[in-house]
Amino acid sequence: MIQDKSIGRRIFHAANYTILILTSLLCILPFINLLAVSFSSSAAVSAGNVAFWPVDFTTKAYEFALTGGKFFTALWISVQRVVLGTLINLILIVLTAYPLSKSNLKVTGRNVYMAFFIITILFNGGLIPTYLVVVKTGLIDSIWSLILPGALPVFSMIILMNFIRGLPEEIEESAIIDGAGPFQILTRILLPLLKPALATVGLFSIVGHWNSWFDGIIYMNNPVNYPLQSYLQTLLQSFEQIMLKSGTDYTQLLSMMNARTGRAAQMFLGAIPILLVYPFLQKYFTKGLVLGSVKG
Repeated sequence: MIQDKSIGRRIFHAANYTILILTSLLCILPFINLLAVSFSSSAAVSAGNVAFWPVDFTTKAYEFALTGGKFFTALWISVQRVVLGTLINLILIVLTAYPLSKSNLKVTGRNVYMAFFIITILFNGGLIPTYLVVVKTGLIDSIWSLILPGALPVFSMIILMNFIRGLPEEIEESAIIDGAGPFQILTRILLPLLKPALATVGLFSIVGHWNSWFDGIIYMNNPVNYPLQSYLQTLLQSFEQIMLKSGTDYTQLLSMMNARTGRAAQMFLGAIPILLVYPFLQKYFTKGLVLGSVKG
């Protein structure tokens, strides 16, 4: 293929690269600043001397964050929530999206069900009715109160439904001719083809469960049951009081770190798990597993 080397084309590429680089820097630089602040001394941060490299390097903020066991307790609760919540989300998404991907002729009342789900996107019962349902079902102070109210993400279900509808119908028709039932078609044929879509909606669920903090505060009466983000939120609001209750020498601790460095360390530690998971799911986003699956 002959490449277009005209001046206009070169300007277009240069503008694209410039915009992409600037956008990337806008996303990365605040994170680098957060990391630098977490490793800097209290005096350097208070004086505004920290930009993108630690000043008076110290790990005191991380030592404070990891002592007492509260951080690891909240982290373990968040890990349980992400694993159980994402698993339940994916199961319900697949079991709902597959039948709704069929036409109204194949699934009776399909349009009615679809309208019901779309209404739940536009309207919801509100905070108080949802809280009363959680209370009446006995889920308060339970990890299930963080999972079951949002067990079926309708938006993700619609994404997967449209992905299934985009698959060639010949795949399913050939399986039916060979005697496969709906469950066999779903588990043995469609699920392997759905890996890119499942990775996408799965990542949505993982990030959603990991970053959610408000439901942990309203559904957990005991702070010991807070997931990580709820714990971090309370920490951001009352860091000085927590430092006073830490049982350590407050004056000596304050000389090495302050509320800003401590918060930066906690937030960076909270972001690490998502940073570790994302690269493993990224590879599925660009794979076209359907390519070549239907042969004429």
